[in-house]
Amino acid sequence: MGVISDTHGLLRPQAVAALAGSDMIIHAGDVGAPDVIDRLGGIAPTFAVRGNVDTAGWAARLPPTRIVEVGTLRVFVLHQISQLDLDPAAAGLAAVVFGHSHHPAIETRRGVLFLNPGSAGPRRFRLPVTVARVRVSGRRVRPEIVELQV
Repeated sequence: MGVISDTHGLLRPQAVAALAGSDMIIHAGDVGAPDVIDRLGGIAPTFAVRGNVDTAGWAARLPPTRIVEVGTLRVFVLHQISQLDLDPAAAGLAAVVFGHSHHPAIETRRGVLFLNPGSAGPRRFRLPVTVARVRVSGRRVRPEIVELQV
């Protein structure tokens, strides 16, 4: 599974290369332009949520949150982690994927993976430009952050 966020309308060739071979892609918001989703969809089925900069008419079709089924696992996707309004462990979720901060992060809380792939769009401050890849095998989830050379 490929995970990307905060493209802000810029889908870099390095991000496309890093996500190639994914069985599915999750975009955690701030897509920035509809062609980003179309191009990601050319790699693998893509599931995106609306971020705070996704305000144009095309973005109305994006839900603010969604649950993505990955085999027998359920992944909750939203843009801003501060808007998480459920207990992921109690809800039986394997992971929560989010973006917004542009800071890549992998953390486990009460047995639930919390993953922010960072930002794959325009560089912000001195933060790295990143995506994430997640290998899922049965109930085992192995995430990695991939820094793009830009």
